[in-house]
Amino acid sequence: MNKETLNKIGWFASAMGIALFFSYLDQVRLNLSGHPGSVILPIITTINCVAWASYGWLRTAKDWPIVICNLLGIVVGILTAVTAVMG
Repeated sequence: MNKETLNKIGWFASAMGIALFFSYLDQVRLNLSGHPGSVILPIITTINCVAWASYGWLRTAKDWPIVICNLLGIVVGILTAVTAVMG
């Protein structure tokens, strides 16, 4: 597979990861309206995203699609976990 195609797949996967993490915002809304969800999934999501963002950042050639989508996952995961606990 050529580098350009692989790069396009990476950015597509990053866009799908971002879409996945935006789906957490509905749970944040529910948490804040008094219908809190489980805190387990957002905590595990946050840990997973920290690991992947670190991997992408620490590579010799930074893997920006991995870093970018997982930074969003860290923020949304923390937000979801906090609102679930507060809810």
